[in-house]
Amino acid sequence: MKFVIAVFSAAHMPSSRRALLFAQALLANRHEIIRLFFYQDGAYNASNNIVVPKNEQDTALQWREFVSAHQLDGVVCITAALRRGMLNTEEATRYQRRAVNLDTTWILSGLGQLHDAVQTADRLICFRGS
Repeated sequence: MKFVIAVFSAAHMPSSRRALLFAQALLANRHEIIRLFFYQDGAYNASNNIVVPKNEQDTALQWREFVSAHQLDGVVCITAALRRGMLNTEEATRYQRRAVNLDTTWILSGLGQLHDAVQTADRLICFRGS
């Protein structure tokens, strides 16, 4: 089965961790993830600047490692990212900012990417809230 996963909550929220565990379970059971889409506060999952206390799990780092390890299509809504001060190299140059806090793991794009992925998927699963 082909899945699209949309994450609406920040890395420190339990629903982000649940989304990650769900995505891991999908791949372990030989399903396909067409796209991971991070929207609204979910964009924070892509930030390289999150600092987590040593006794807590670093969900943002785990997302980054998961997307890289499985060569997944990890898309962060560009509007959500920019509103939260999250920039890749291209956007930092465009807006003349020095800070870059998104690495090449992530693709900044619009909601059209979510729409396109849903057209080819069997299921859209959304994670929001706590």
